[in-house]
Amino acid sequence: MAVIFQIYNKTRVREYAQQKPFSIEWAVKGVLVTGANGQLGREMRRLALAHLQFRFFFTDVEELDITNKEALTAFVKLHNVHYIINCAAYTAVDKAEDDEGACYRINRDGTALLAQVANENGAKLLHVSTDYVFDGEATVPYREEAPVNPKSVYGKSKLAGEEAVLAHCSDSIIVRTSWLYSSFGNNFVKTMIRLGKEREQLLVVADQMGCPTYAADLAEVLLLLLTEAELQNFVPGIYHFSDEGVCSWYDLAVAALRLYGNHKTRVLPIASEEYPSKASRPRYSVFDKDKIKTTFEIAIPRWEESLKECIEELKKEGY
Repeated sequence: MAVIFQIYNKTRVREYAQQKPFSIEWAVKGVLVTGANGQLGREMRRLALAHLQFRFFFTDVEELDITNKEALTAFVKLHNVHYIINCAAYTAVDKAEDDEGACYRINRDGTALLAQVANENGAKLLHVSTDYVFDGEATVPYREEAPVNPKSVYGKSKLAGEEAVLAHCSDSIIVRTSWLYSSFGNNFVKTMIRLGKEREQLLVVADQMGCPTYAADLAEVLLLLLTEAELQNFVPGIYHFSDEGVCSWYDLAVAALRLYGNHKTRVLPIASEEYPSKASRPRYSVFDKDKIKTTFEIAIPRWEESLKECIEELKKEGY
């Protein structure tokens, strides 16, 4: 992928290779990836093929229930898990307003158990969170220490998950991301392309501003953090990651259709009030990403570049 050389710090990778020559002992470090059937998990599956220094275990609820501590503990011990990457989440934002119990069971309780099991077994935890922990009333990019104030059940449950990680596992990194899309699963970009084939006109919200994130780019960063951990550069805390740049949902829809080659469907901007939804969404959720860029020496591609890459992948797949 194009972003590999953009994100990976080549000097750090060379240091890693010198410090950790390939051996059986090195290869058996287990990495548990939960939520592996989601769009981020599936990007992780694909990119993990280039990381033979780890043994990955990709699980979803069918293989491992993160709300079952006994099962989690047994799995971590059996497979010599040194790292847990939690991609599992209840992400149906509107449905969560009527299904609060299920939402909290996964986003708070399951996350808490992962943090406890990681701590009790000496494993490091990488947990993926969301921009929905903010209320969206800011006018400048959100830094990691900005006050949180979620307005939806989904956002509140994800914040509770963050709090559980910080309370139960000091050896943890929380990566907040936003507007995730991929060639896998269901997401805004794929929906716009599909609807563009079916309709002559689309109405898209233009007054919510944020940072799109290609799931493959986020997967790259999570894998980089594993490499950094092996170099003793695991710096616990909360980090913001998205692709570079700012846009509205309207801008993203227009760009997606243009890059796909659909020049016939009209995309019209509308206000949030014209597209009512059960859950409140942040009007502004742009991230300040200086912390992750500085700490781990990464460069981040612009959202337009990554969107183009994703759509080229979709075309290859005949979407």
